[in-house]
Order: sequence, then structure tokens, then C-alpha cells
Amino acid sequence: MSYHEEDNSGKILLAALAGAGAGIIAGLLMAPDKGKATREKIGSAATKYSGQLGEQLSKYGEDLDSKFKGYIEKLEDLGISGSGAKLKLKGNWDEAKGKLKQQYAQLTDDDLDYAEGKGDELVGRLQNKLGKAKHEVVKMLNDL
Repeated sequence: MSYHEEDNSGKILLAALAGAGAGIIAGLLMAPDKGKATREKIGSAATKYSGQLGEQLSKYGEDLDSKFKGYIEKLEDLGISGSGAKLKLKGNWDEAKGKLKQQYAQLTDDDLDYAEGKGDELVGRLQNKLGKAKHEVVKMLNDL
């Protein structure tokens, strides 16, 4: 003889929703005020609490955003993050170019052309020429 257990979760959910609906209807019908006054009270309470909830969510969202950005910056400084790593060139670019040419003879002046704000283009050219991943190129340039 086999035992087969039925999944009653749908029935339980339907019963809970029906009970909640019946409770709301009964509350509105037995309210001490007229329907319009009751609806206005419910509306004003909903407006009041939704405003407070919105303010709290906004505050928590801003806190979370600032913490997240801080963690991302720490990871980038440690060289742990991959695609989001920032290029932070220090010192004289001409000296850095000379070092790169010594390490990688295949690099040309065109490959190492750098203009302020065009770091992504430099990284892309070096990725193609050296066959390295973005985070490797960024780390290499930041370590110069």
C-alpha cells in the first residue's frame, strides 16, 4: 500500500486570502463612520505611512549606495576587482612609456599614445597588442 501526500499549499493560500478579504469587508461594513469617512481615514493613514516608508527606504538606499561605492574603491585599490578597475596613472607618462617599451618591444608610440580622459582607449590598445585581460593591463599601468 502506498501513501500519497497531497500538496495543500494552494488551498491554504486561497483560504488565507479569502479570510483576509472577508475581514476587510466586515470591517468596512461595521465601521462606526459612514463609508466615505472611513475611506478618507484609510486613505490619509495610507498616505502618511507611505511617506514615512518612502523616506526610510530612500535613506537606507543612500547608505547602501555609499557603502557599496566604498567597497568597490577598496577592491580597486587592492587590484582585486576585474572589469571595474580604475586606471590611476602616476608620474611622468614619457618615463612610463619608456619602461613599457623596454618590457614589451612590440609596443609602438601609437600603441602608447595617451591623452587625459582617454585611458580606456589606451587600455584597449594594450589589451589587443599584449593579449592580456583588462585588469592585468590596468594593474600593469598603475604599478609603473
